[in-house]
Amino acid sequence: LPMLPHRSRPFRLDENHSFLDFSKPSIAEHHYLHFSSALSMGTLYLVATPIGNLEDISLRALRILREVKLIAAEDTRRTRKLLSFYDIHTPLFSFYEHRQREKIPYLLNILQEGDVALVSDAGTPCINDPGYELVCAVLAQRMQVSPIPGPCAPIAALIASGLPADSFLYLGYLPRKKSIQMQFLQKVVQHPYTLVFLEAPQRLLSSLNTIQEVLGNRKVAVAREMTKLHEDFFYGTLEEALTHYKEQGTRGEFTLVVAGNNQPSQGYE
Repeated sequence: LPMLPHRSRPFRLDENHSFLDFSKPSIAEHHYLHFSSALSMGTLYLVATPIGNLEDISLRALRILREVKLIAAEDTRRTRKLLSFYDIHTPLFSFYEHRQREKIPYLLNILQEGDVALVSDAGTPCINDPGYELVCAVLAQRMQVSPIPGPCAPIAALIASGLPADSFLYLGYLPRKKSIQMQFLQKVVQHPYTLVFLEAPQRLLSSLNTIQEVLGNRKVAVAREMTKLHEDFFYGTLEEALTHYKEQGTRGEFTLVVAGNNQPSQGYE
């Protein structure tokens, strides 16, 4: 066998299987070196955590939380309870919404040395929780981002709603001001897709009223306290939901799943 030449770069062979020597790296060598450099950096893991029941977390998520160099958490107090439950002792770093931008450079530096996990206070990061700007910054540095799937309140409510789940539109929280709410809803009034919203207990009644006012008296599924001890689902029309929660009260965290325009009303009769 021929002796391999000493080279600091990957070698190539010509069609005769002879070694070719170049004074400049080839395009393939350039990508190899770039890939090798990327492998030496850490990965940002986006780890979904329970929305209520602490058992709702994957084995892979637990392993990642144990192995990373640092966990960036929206709410360190809440995340510490989860870590304590599973006897995980990885250092925590506060990454709450209103100061996330100024903390991104620190996390980018940590990623130069090892892996980082991002968790929200509950559910999947970046879904109405901090993370979007961090993901953009990590990708801009050509580092790796890896999602660790798991609990997500909008998806959990949707699949239990009895409404079509093949096409849906997730809209997060409605704007606070009613006039802006109505403008927002007018944009989706003709959409045939199932609509999914989050809502706080103190705003539930006013939001149900505004949704009915703009979209009409559509079918709705209201999920409350999902995966928790007092989990509850209401199925009916928006008008019936308003009456129900006026009588029963509005404690807990809510997810609303509303029928799209001209969707069939089967399932709630």
